[in-house]
Amino acid sequence: MTEQLNNPLHGITLKALLTELVDRLGWEELALRVNINCFKSDPSIKSSLTFLRRTPWARAQVEAVYLELLEGPWGK
Repeated sequence: MTEQLNNPLHGITLKALLTELVDRLGWEELALRVNINCFKSDPSIKSSLTFLRRTPWARAQVEAVYLELLEGPWGK
């Protein structure tokens, strides 16, 4: 339980994380930061969530982009 105290992703669903990234960056910028086809070709939240849930390396990259932005321009 204590290991989650410092985890900024704790309590954030993948859907919420992805939706915020898309709202703030847009699909085009997200595709530049994470080079996966589901962000480039006819992107949608639903198809991207399906892919990210099945592909740990891609999910890790998306989470890393989110964390990088939290520490930078989106930080509180």
